[in-house]
Amino acid sequence: MSNIHDLKYLQDNIQDLKDQGVYRQLPVLEGENGAEIILNGKSVINLSSNNYLGFANHPKLKEAAVKAVEKYGVGAGAVRTIVGNMDIHEELEVLLAEFKREEAAMVFQSGFNCNAGVIQAITGKGDLIISDELNHASIIDGVKLSKADKAIFKHSDMADLRRVLEEKRKDYNNVLIITDGVFSMDGDLAKLPEIVELAEEFEALTYVDDAHGSGVLGECGRGTVDHFGLHGRVDFCIGTLSKGIGVIGGYCAGKQVMKEWLSHRGRPILFSTALPPAAVMPIMEALKLLMSTSEYTDRLWSNAKFFKEKLGKLGFNTGESETPITPVIIGDEAKSMEFSRKLLENGVYVSAIVFPTVPKGTGRVRCMVTAGHSEEQLSKAVDVFEKVGKEMGII
Repeated sequence: MSNIHDLKYLQDNIQDLKDQGVYRQLPVLEGENGAEIILNGKSVINLSSNNYLGFANHPKLKEAAVKAVEKYGVGAGAVRTIVGNMDIHEELEVLLAEFKREEAAMVFQSGFNCNAGVIQAITGKGDLIISDELNHASIIDGVKLSKADKAIFKHSDMADLRRVLEEKRKDYNNVLIITDGVFSMDGDLAKLPEIVELAEEFEALTYVDDAHGSGVLGECGRGTVDHFGLHGRVDFCIGTLSKGIGVIGGYCAGKQVMKEWLSHRGRPILFSTALPPAAVMPIMEALKLLMSTSEYTDRLWSNAKFFKEKLGKLGFNTGESETPITPVIIGDEAKSMEFSRKLLENGVYVSAIVFPTVPKGTGRVRCMVTAGHSEEQLSKAVDVFEKVGKEMGII
């Protein structure tokens, strides 16, 4: 008889993953997360990082982190509502609001925390949340935490969104339409102008998670709301501080009254220690850099265009991406994992993305081009893609 403490049900689940060919072990990164990295002891070109602008390793940000630790210590020491709210947290939120061209911003400990905290705080019983079917896992979890009713519309399908609004709007107090700004698995943009038009027609609110738009789209990386010129018409603008900005954290930007409410009802604000000083000051440095120059975003887009064109000419299926996110869609889950493994053996690290992160039968490797890559590195990576793609019969 087996011992219950052996957790046999988890052992069986792990064996299922192995049988399906999708079991993985965590890669171990040695040193900084740059364009070339030391992974599991081997130097490889890195095409899996969200460090879009290279800010995670930027000398000015590192210097700001050291200064913050020297002045404020390594931790905030408390939640913000007790005694963890430092002057630098306040300064960061003022700067973020200026950067986002919104009235106010509230900072959370991560983008995931942001969606987990904001959605349940701004909706309740008698409300309806309408969510794009391909929204990020953190939105799905955030929606589950709300007492509001839920509805799904087909991905970027405005006719379907209209159908849901026509059927259900009359039955609810507030209706909140939630979408990613950039969909992280395919790199396509939300149809934000059309969503906002529908929201205004049906007197609904809009909520955009711009995790992969922050630091990437809009003037100097201000995001998809800025990209589409929709300031003042999107009610809740969510972003991360860990991707384009290069550090850690998340934020909600919008009206001042939103910030006041979240400071009373945003559960991660109330029940989790505030961002550490060594994160806050580098974030401010990153925002100042972005507000002073388009150099970083220009380089990111130039590199992305260069890489996409070369892969496209080889015949790879790169989907419908409109951003630097470049999926190479293989289809079969196990084959996608094998493709990723063989790329790594040849000196290029690109993580495989398979079900349940993407729908079954759409397994892929997702290439994340950054401002930190040189054309030489990207050309070398393309050569490896060609070699492995031909060996495996993908192209």
